[in-house]
Amino acid sequence: MKIIIRGAKIIDQKSPFHNQTADLLIVDGIIKKIGTSLPNTENAEEVKLENLHVSQGWFDSSVSLGEPGFEDRETIANGLNVAARSGFTAIALQPNSFPIIDNQSQINFVKSKANGFATQLFPIGALTKNSEGKDMTELFDMKNAGAVAFGDYNKSLDNANLLKIALQYVQDFDGLIIAFAQDSNIRGSGVANESVVSTKLGLKGIPNLAEELQIARNLFLLEYTGGKLHIPTISTAKSVQLIKEAKAKGLNVTCSVAVHHLVLTDSTIEGFDTRYKVSPPLRTETDRKAMIAGILDNTIDMITSDHNPIDIEHKKMEFDLAKEGTIGLESAFGTLLTILPLEKVIEKLTSGKSTFGIETQNIAEGQKATVTFFNPEGKSVFIKENILSKSKNSAFLGVELKGKVYGIFNQSKLVLG
Repeated sequence: MKIIIRGAKIIDQKSPFHNQTADLLIVDGIIKKIGTSLPNTENAEEVKLENLHVSQGWFDSSVSLGEPGFEDRETIANGLNVAARSGFTAIALQPNSFPIIDNQSQINFVKSKANGFATQLFPIGALTKNSEGKDMTELFDMKNAGAVAFGDYNKSLDNANLLKIALQYVQDFDGLIIAFAQDSNIRGSGVANESVVSTKLGLKGIPNLAEELQIARNLFLLEYTGGKLHIPTISTAKSVQLIKEAKAKGLNVTCSVAVHHLVLTDSTIEGFDTRYKVSPPLRTETDRKAMIAGILDNTIDMITSDHNPIDIEHKKMEFDLAKEGTIGLESAFGTLLTILPLEKVIEKLTSGKSTFGIETQNIAEGQKATVTFFNPEGKSVFIKENILSKSKNSAFLGVELKGKVYGIFNQSKLVLG
């Protein structure tokens, strides 16, 4: 398979061609030549797109797809196609299916379902059996089967000793522990951020303390045990500060923030629209600005869509009862460009690969072609027709986007939306 990408501006700080506009010749999945006006002597397929930019393929560290068990929400096949058309060459799959991905056979199952797609799927194994927080799973077996990390999706581990043991155990095979931070006792039956907004609406609040206290505890455990810890989808200003201090101490900790926590605040729930019910909850403008500052000073290592399809039966109901979650793959890039510089967006959509032990391919001759195609210019409004997922629970409907994703080239496959 031979493809020539014509007139693409290369955005890759680790590439010798960074910020240059060039043609790329890809032969059998390898970048053979980068230069200007490359001759097409072998009848290669040519890709010419308006204001075309290319970068390393993007990676999303938190994607839920439903299958097995919740195929009505999303399937692996459709989810990977959505990811490809949204610019992602790799995703980390959360274990919150039915059954929970908590053993070697489940890891093998989801990997087999992902064979043959342009977007690669990297499973996260559950840290505890059935994600119930009681008994640790067979982490080493799942690692050998292909799990890139271990954590219970959107569930905080109340048992500090279990987390301590897990952090110690995985060091034997360089494993990564994911620790969602929300103290279940402090959260109680809260459904929204504890603030003026939740008080006015009569909704039970989830204080920032529920997240911050758990992060502080987990960082103390990490300092005691060593090892690698990833804290996903942080949402408060104090959380950023705690992680910044831990990194200054030399602790091996990384963290992510979800796109919706960078652009939306708890004021959006004033109409009781359950599309804005997420976990952790949308916070205040002060917290939102702290998240952006954490991105800019690199305290926050990566940005995730935290893509979580929920069927209409579990979303279109009373705010108290509705399930938490929003889809976000389709709108991630365009939303981020409205608040962050292009190079910072690309950096935070690619840097997570190293944390999760996923091979990184720079845009250079001789490298495997793993690239994302996009145009950073132009504006549009995200509407229901833009949703490619089976579930339609997007918190970004009506939001103005900047730029356009064209697709990806990965696994010797070209996908253009």
